[in-house]
Amino acid sequence: MYPHSRMVFERGLTSRWRFREPAPGPAVPPSSSRDGLEPLVQRVLAARNLLESDAGSGFLHPSLLHLHDPSLIPDLDRGADRILAALRKGERIAIYGDYDVDGITATAILFHTLKGLRADADLITYVPHRLEEGYGLNEEAISSLADAGARVIISVDCGVTAVSPAIKARDRGVDLIITDHHNVPACEADLPAAYAVVHPRRPGSTYPFGDLSGAGVAYKLAWRLATLDAGGPRVHPAMRALLVDLLAFAALGTIADVVPLIGENRVIARFGLQRIKHCNPANDLAHPLRGLRALVESAGLAGERVDAFGVGFRLAPRLNAAGRMGHARDAVELFTTAEPTRAAEIAAMLTQQNTQRRSVEREIFEQAQEMAAQAGMTGPERRAVVLADERWHAGVVGIVCSRLVERFSRPAILMQRRDGLCHGSGRSIDGFDLHEALGRCARFLEKFGGHDMAAGLTVRDEHLGAFTEAFTAIVNESLKAEDLLPSVQVDCEASVPEMNVPALDQLERLSPFGRSNPEVCVLVRGVQVASPAQNLGESSSHLGVHVRQAGTVIRLLGWGWGERRESFRPGLTLDLVLKPRLSRWNGRTSVEPEICDARVV
Repeated sequence: MYPHSRMVFERGLTSRWRFREPAPGPAVPPSSSRDGLEPLVQRVLAARNLLESDAGSGFLHPSLLHLHDPSLIPDLDRGADRILAALRKGERIAIYGDYDVDGITATAILFHTLKGLRADADLITYVPHRLEEGYGLNEEAISSLADAGARVIISVDCGVTAVSPAIKARDRGVDLIITDHHNVPACEADLPAAYAVVHPRRPGSTYPFGDLSGAGVAYKLAWRLATLDAGGPRVHPAMRALLVDLLAFAALGTIADVVPLIGENRVIARFGLQRIKHCNPANDLAHPLRGLRALVESAGLAGERVDAFGVGFRLAPRLNAAGRMGHARDAVELFTTAEPTRAAEIAAMLTQQNTQRRSVEREIFEQAQEMAAQAGMTGPERRAVVLADERWHAGVVGIVCSRLVERFSRPAILMQRRDGLCHGSGRSIDGFDLHEALGRCARFLEKFGGHDMAAGLTVRDEHLGAFTEAFTAIVNESLKAEDLLPSVQVDCEASVPEMNVPALDQLERLSPFGRSNPEVCVLVRGVQVASPAQNLGESSSHLGVHVRQAGTVIRLLGWGWGERRESFRPGLTLDLVLKPRLSRWNGRTSVEPEICDARVV
């Protein structure tokens, strides 16, 4: 019924269009219905290889039963046994987290799990300072924790390449349990000599899903700790309720870290978002989600539908602001020990820091755009942006990298130059492995780490030029000039009448959307503008327009399309790329797709 593959490239006002592989098939509805699915939904599922596969049912109807056995992750049982032994003996346990959302939430998951298993557990948490210590485990912190009496250190969201810190822990008589998800060394012998290295993709692993976030790995460890402590798969009802609540933290870390929202990650995100939406522990001062509730209220999301967009653009930036503009230990306190009054104070502070971060980000972005253009890094000859400047805030350059990638459709690395060193971050585009490219340039780097799409690095000032040229050469070799053209991936063709409430309601079952599971995007040809377009918003920067096809009229919204109003004059015929969306307001549900691109026919 559906062609195996078809790639179609067409140009609109802002980007080129290409169909997802395998291609969507004809715009004509299939002759038979599957599970009551609307024809448009069937075509979208076919384009995503979900219509005929067993995976399709699981995708539309995810269940916690789809999560894999934690014991399949290498070293997880060994690490869990040691942690339970430490709890029984009353040994001090330190949880060593990263300073981003993934590390903060992973820390909270293990903190509440261990307290749930033993209320008197002797726990301390540690998060390095982003600017003073940098990413990951460091020897000085290991020594400090050992001096503080820690006999077990659990790393979360970091440590898989921490060879020297692992030796330091062993020398100090501390059992180091590493839990991580970042890129691993190529062979077993290069792993740190820790008591346990818990990683779904470590060499030799047969774990079925390798793309867990750091919070996801921590959640798997928490789950196994509970079942081992219970002596079987059935845990005490209170612990079961806790594990369900902790899905909220796991979802927050998973979505914020932009790991693929498929497989286990999608299950975690789907059920964790439900916990975030319904967390209201106002009357329970000991509830593990009381800090999260304070953050939700501070972000103005209380009473709203908290989805992946709200997490990614409202909650996560506030948490990341702690590590970027201050110290991430404040965010860890918010999610672990803060009482309600203190939680409200921290949440308000994070909102203030996020406002400050946005101001700094805008300034760096404007400077970086100008510098990249002057250096010839925005054209087809040099297909990467690599810049350093002493004015830039090291905690903010990573976010600006993401904006540069969006603006110029190429990998970007920005660094702060200070005291002879350049510290910074990089972001990539789909199809280019940033971590692997940095590995090929390792001779110029002091250190680096991360994964395919994001990484951190340090390079000496005198090596910056050589590194820039080497990295750019690798990018130029890997990416063709046409790979740098902005593009919109289209699931299938559709008609305006097909975009009805029942169909779009079914499409919402594909959420949460994110990396590897993007929002549905359709191409609608031959649409007529029905009435004059209107500018929306205080600055008139947005657009609202009614269009007609086959006797059906719907309203479209174009965010940031205000200045293109003349492209939507009444009577014009357009081809449109749209995100089918429903608007729910005052108890009324209506179809209101978002404009991604347009072309006058």
